This record gives sequence, structure tokens and C-alpha cells, in this order.
Amino acid sequence: MLERELPRSGLVLEIASGTGQHVAHFAKSLPQLSWQPSDPDADFRRSISQWIDFEHLANVKEPLALDVREQPWPIASADAIVCINMLHVAPWEAAQALFEGARQVLSQQNLLYLYGPYRQGGGHTAASNAKFDAELRAHDAEWGLRDVEALAALADQNGFTLADTLAMPANNLSLVFRKRNAAAG
Repeated sequence: MLERELPRSGLVLEIASGTGQHVAHFAKSLPQLSWQPSDPDADFRRSISQWIDFEHLANVKEPLALDVREQPWPIASADAIVCINMLHVAPWEAAQALFEGARQVLSQQNLLYLYGPYRQGGGHTAASNAKFDAELRAHDAEWGLRDVEALAALADQNGFTLADTLAMPANNLSLVFRKRNAAAG
């Protein structure tokens, strides 16, 4: 999916990189791209640096301390943004901040790619997602699976269009948002 959607070259910002396993895999699979991992957690940033060193990844930059809610972000521009499995373990304000920050960092037609479990059409896509959502909300009332339609509305408010929704393994979805041309509104 990423190979199909990401630009052929340029800088990809990964939001909430966690331990760094995803960015290490992506950087090896898509070596023509430069990767900028980020995470607000210092322990995760150390883990990301260790993955970069262990895999000898010349196309991955040192991780940024980036919390989407703290704006402006410590990066001026990127050609795409990838965010995997973050929105359900963060308050709604993080989703709002993600689109606001992406609006500042991405140029027109650039990609914001989200991956994870989501609600769609007013309900869960699987019983296991409903159970997972209940567990998340029991842990933190501000967490939980987000509605695709609510994210699309938020995207629209920030100059993005939901360009594609694709079912993925384990009842997850890939959501592809494209930044609209400024003239298109």
C-alpha cells in the first residue's frame, strides 16, 4: 500500500514511530525515500536510533521529539506523512492536531496516510474491534477507535480529502488523505 501511495522520492515523516520497527522495515523496502521518524517518548526515540544503527539505514534521519499537539512541529516540510496505530491510543485532540500539523508541513497533493483500527459507517468493522474499543475506553475514556467519517470531516476542515479507504489484515484500515490545492479550497 505504501509503495503504491508514497511519492517516488522525497522525505516521509512518520508520526508516533514507537520502537522504530516500522520505519526500519519501510526504509529497507523503500530505499529511494528519506525517512524522518518521530515520537514524543525519549525511550522510543532511543529504540529508533538503535534500529537505525542495527540495520545500517542511511536513509533514516535521527528521530525527532514530536508530540502532534505541540505546534509548530519541529520540521518545516515533508513530502508525505505516515501515522500508524496512534489515533486510537490518544485523545481526539491528537487527531485534530495531526491534521493541523499536516496542513502546515505538507504541500498541495501530498499524502497523509493513516493505518489502524477504525469505526466505519456508524459501527465497528468486526466484533474484535468492538471489544478492543471497549478495552481502550476502559483504560482511558479519551481513547478509542475513531470514526472514518469524523476523520474525513476533520480532514476536510484542514484542506484534505479522503482519497481512498482500503481494508487491511486484522480488521484494520488504510486511510489515504491528500492535501487539496489551495485554489480548490
